[in-house]
Amino acid sequence: MYELTGVTRRYIRGKGVVDALAGVDLTIAAGDYLVIKGPTGGGKSTLLQMLGGLDRPTSGSVLLDGVDLAKLSEARLTRLRSEKIGFVFQSFNLIPTLTAQENVETALVPLGVKPKERRERAAEALTSVGLGERLGHVPSELSGGQQQRVAIARALVKKPRVLLADEPTGNLDESTRDEIMDVLRARCKEDGLTFIMVTHDSHLAEHAPRAVTLRKGTLSSS
Repeated sequence: MYELTGVTRRYIRGKGVVDALAGVDLTIAAGDYLVIKGPTGGGKSTLLQMLGGLDRPTSGSVLLDGVDLAKLSEARLTRLRSEKIGFVFQSFNLIPTLTAQENVETALVPLGVKPKERRERAAEALTSVGLGERLGHVPSELSGGQQQRVAIARALVKKPRVLLADEPTGNLDESTRDEIMDVLRARCKEDGLTFIMVTHDSHLAEHAPRAVTLRKGTLSSS
């Protein structure tokens, strides 16, 4: 699935240079459930962006199914993200004027899915995360946990192979956090997805089958 070799991401800040990632090597097999933990500013989100093809390394390679993401054109990279990778973020990133169903449908537009099929698949995805009766509600009519469920349905509706989650429960209370994690784990297991999550929550890391720590751009096993 993923093979990262010597991945470095360097930023110029003022007159200095900062290595957000400093020679990261990481292998992630298909179907893995991996948590990336570590302090704020340690490079966790940068690493997730590399895995999602949202950023390119300064040096090193990020292979997904043998394809080096850093060497793809922007058009091919965009297509790959649309087809293979689902994203869930701390901020739900829902369009406030669209209903839950319409928000989920937006993930299918770049894939050229016809309107009737988009509606059916969006409704099915929302039902799978427990929101079958909330299809017509706009985000302001939903709780934080429900909005995150919409975001999860939007990530899953295109049937990706990988689900990347960046602090997906960071804006939720503990009870809602546990509910959302139950949904994520259940959906990933049922769909056979590779699930990679960034979190600073030690509770979530402790309950993951595999966890690594990223500190000052350097990766270590947990």
